[in-house]
Amino acid sequence: MTPSSNLHGPISKKWFQSRRFLVAAIVCASLVVTGFALAQSAGQTAATGQPPAASQQVPPGKGIQPDLEYPILPIGAPAPDFDLPGVDGKNHTLGEYSKAKILAVVFECNHCPVSQLYEERVENIYQDYKDKGVAVVAINPNNPKAIQLQELAYTDVGDSLAEMKIRAAFRHIDYPYLYDGDTQTVAMKFGAVATPHIFIFDQDRKLQYQGRIDDNMTESLAKSHDARNAIDALLAGQPVPVATTRAFGCSTKWISKSSGVADEMAEIEAQPVTLSMASADDLKKLRANPTGKLLLVNFWATWCGPCISEFPELQKTYRMFRIRDFAMVTVAENSPDEKAGVLEFLQKMHATTTNLAFSSSDTNAMQEAFDHNMVGAVPFTLLIAPNGDVVYQEQGDVTFLALRRAILANLPDTKHYPGQQAFWSQK
Repeated sequence: MTPSSNLHGPISKKWFQSRRFLVAAIVCASLVVTGFALAQSAGQTAATGQPPAASQQVPPGKGIQPDLEYPILPIGAPAPDFDLPGVDGKNHTLGEYSKAKILAVVFECNHCPVSQLYEERVENIYQDYKDKGVAVVAINPNNPKAIQLQELAYTDVGDSLAEMKIRAAFRHIDYPYLYDGDTQTVAMKFGAVATPHIFIFDQDRKLQYQGRIDDNMTESLAKSHDARNAIDALLAGQPVPVATTRAFGCSTKWISKSSGVADEMAEIEAQPVTLSMASADDLKKLRANPTGKLLLVNFWATWCGPCISEFPELQKTYRMFRIRDFAMVTVAENSPDEKAGVLEFLQKMHATTTNLAFSSSDTNAMQEAFDHNMVGAVPFTLLIAPNGDVVYQEQGDVTFLALRRAILANLPDTKHYPGQQAFWSQK
């Protein structure tokens, strides 16, 4: 097989070698959509920890259902106490909101695309009702160690407290955003099944509503604004019209159920690592982006300290987005006689990306073949759209937040999460 054919083959082949991950992601997304569709059904009643009426029962395995180990807080129950750290560097307790007429506690997170699409709606509820005596508090229930890399395919950061601070600053989140991921004791008390999942308490701190915020991930298509309806009713001294609905989004990531993380990494590490020698023609074709996907290309060398330091994070970035229309190619600028050392490093990194190395020691000629505007130093990283346009590039150390946000802003929407590209394209 010629190097030219290798250029096209490994990208697609390695992509489909991860099809088990792809299938898992599709199944997960299908569950989200199924739960969403069920939540829109007329007369739908959410799971509350108690079986719904016979006429409203949901078939087992459909949608986001309560965890039997952590049943959803029933209507009328008192608000569970909490004392949790927030993105503002302070701890927040239930007691500090005692003067509020109504308390809304919404479980949300960083990584979930559904939760992301509701961030602005939570912010709007907070702003619209804060002068009316309504307190809004968000809690991230997820343990970061329970999240698989493929579940990070729609995010720039994970779900740690430090990363929550990054998200809050980036998205200008004003409402309290608290972290429960280390122990998950608060999420257990609430029985939070998904992100987002909202609980609304009256002035006596008795639960009056729990479930979805509204009935559509696309805000302009929402017809039933359930959380707002509940708040308006309570402010007016009226009964909540619908007390429970089914929450839809991404399931809570319980640390006790995180075995999939180890399984995912074991499968990644079991995949073959290959290295192909690329000619000048191969590099020219690579620049045109033959993959049909958004393509990340990283030029590096084993003798380059910054290249070695950032390589694991580059592989993590590939593993995050690999289930989407995304591909990655590494290009080593080592001399051809250093191929064995390059391959040894790639194997150590479990680099399941498409990996190329210069087939000529004429570095300038090889760089010129890729792009006559290419600067000589490494690391050099660029993101190429399917049409060949460079949509992001960086000379020197990669700024991973900026890179991942560029990836997210240039990946097309999937049918499961419409609006994601617009979300990440906002400044």
